[in-house]
Amino acid sequence: MASATTARDIADPEDMVCVLDRAGLDALVQVLRARGRTVVGPTQRDGVIVLAELESAAELPYGWGVELEGGHYRVVRREDEAAFAHSAGPQSWKNFLLPQRVRQWTADRGPDGELTVRPERHDPASYAFLGVRPCDLRAIAVQDRVLTGGRHKDDAYRARRSGAFLIAMECTEPGATCFCVSMGTGPAAGPGYDIAMTEVLDDAGHRFLARAGTPEGAEVLAELPRRTADSATRTAATEAVETAAGRMGRTMPEVDLRALLAETLDAERWNDVASRCLTCGNCTMACPTCFCTTTEDVTDLTGDHAERWSRWESCYDLDFSHLQGGPVRASGRSRYRQWMTHKLGTWYDQFGSSGCVGCGRCIVWCPVAIDITEEAHALHQEARDKDSPS
Repeated sequence: MASATTARDIADPEDMVCVLDRAGLDALVQVLRARGRTVVGPTQRDGVIVLAELESAAELPYGWGVELEGGHYRVVRREDEAAFAHSAGPQSWKNFLLPQRVRQWTADRGPDGELTVRPERHDPASYAFLGVRPCDLRAIAVQDRVLTGGRHKDDAYRARRSGAFLIAMECTEPGATCFCVSMGTGPAAGPGYDIAMTEVLDDAGHRFLARAGTPEGAEVLAELPRRTADSATRTAATEAVETAAGRMGRTMPEVDLRALLAETLDAERWNDVASRCLTCGNCTMACPTCFCTTTEDVTDLTGDHAERWSRWESCYDLDFSHLQGGPVRASGRSRYRQWMTHKLGTWYDQFGSSGCVGCGRCIVWCPVAIDITEEAHALHQEARDKDSPS
């Protein structure tokens, strides 16, 4: 039964901590929809856990988990009914905040030959993202820094992002390719959420410890059927997250990755990875922080109507670095090295942080199972061998 507490009674929204059961989780979806938000969350569809619009919490992937490895992804049945016990899937929230194709403007030529150009209107969206992993929460913050904080702002991204309501779900079931601990991005939720939750499923029942991070988050929780957060649930949630931190499937070497990448540009390891890399760009498409785009212009058959579209681009494409005379990075070796050194190293120089959040998607969705953590360890080992006396 909900108490009479409202957001106006709470001096600090973070003081709003409560426990929701499955009915409360469904009420959360309904309250957000009643507020005019499009609720997006995970659901099991066609043998994969995807992010899609939800009409109710019943569509969440209760009882489904995932089996992950390099180049391998499989949805598997669990022995319990956990809703969020799965690792990052093929999509990230980038698919909604920075869609693959966005129209920028249209142009029409009238009968008198006069040209009219109409910029595309980017109306603010009203998303509610349910189940944002801590690594993805950081990824959203990284993209915010790139696309709303620099000199070259993306108005379409800002329109979607400004109205987004984020419900983080702390990680209690890391996958075999996860390494968020190495990147400092999880498994506990960092800042940036409106509501953070931890799923608890034990002999005391299936429930969610929820806490507000913003005044709107506190308002939403105040509308839900909930109960006071008891010490047993708090302890179980804390222990589940702490245990997850010790069960990461991958790690990065415990060194300054920025310095490591800068000092190993001529390493032999780049030749090894180049012999395997297909330069397909899957890692950049699955990565929640990769943001590169290009533009394409299209016309109709009459030539009187034209449109300009922005679409995702990959630094693995041969034409990505094309200048007069040809591409700057013509070899697969140079293109893989560019991606990895930017992600783990020179991103700091541009944006003040790493571009990697440890979600492991680039490992899972690489068709030849190239592993960024394995490559970092190999570069570190080669550098150590080079520096050690023979």
